[in-house]
Amino acid sequence: MNETITVIYRTILVLAILFIIAKLMGKKQVSQMNIFDYSIGITIGSIAADISLDIDKNLTAGIVCLILYGIFSILIAYLTLKNIRIRRFFNGVPTILIDNGKIIEKNLLKEAIDVNDLQEEARQNNYFDLSKIKYAVLETSGKISFLPYSKYDLVTKEDMKIKTKDEGLVCNAIIDTKILENNLNNFNKSKDWLDKELSKLGYNDYSNILLATINTNNQVVVYEKNIRSNNKILE
Repeated sequence: MNETITVIYRTILVLAILFIIAKLMGKKQVSQMNIFDYSIGITIGSIAADISLDIDKNLTAGIVCLILYGIFSILIAYLTLKNIRIRRFFNGVPTILIDNGKIIEKNLLKEAIDVNDLQEEARQNNYFDLSKIKYAVLETSGKISFLPYSKYDLVTKEDMKIKTKDEGLVCNAIIDTKILENNLNNFNKSKDWLDKELSKLGYNDYSNILLATINTNNQVVVYEKNIRSNNKILE
């Protein structure tokens, strides 16, 4: 019973200290964690759990350790506001994932993002077709920002009272040179049909295709593995 009370006491005390540290770090620091903040957060969480549950550990030493980590994190946050080089070192810089409609494969690999992750982020931002996106930037917070081509601006059509036709989902036909036959079947398309459409675009195989999609208008969009190549669209 005494051990239980001790654990409760230590836990409440540690939580109170963590709350104070979080408040001192500020809302931006807590909501937009960079790699450094993430590492500090994991370490602080591990220390907090350890000194809360293990009553044999020195509580005072553990609290001092938590406070030191918090102070160090706050200090780094302050320095990143004052010095751009320090900010770039700890926070990193934004990474362009789509440049003028072209998927930058080497940047996807650098940031450990595959085309499925990119498409998921785009869908969450109401862009279900990558061909409508001119630029995509991976921010230092880990979020991806999207800039569509001006003609695909979601607001201007309604503002100008232009009648539009609803579009369906886009089918991934090829990802990283591999054909997805199940997707083709679900989209009522065959491999032969896709091969013919790709042949019209000048592709006799899939070796240089990072991503190929088909929309409900039977439009095929190809993103090549070579970042210098232009997207080719078949109307």
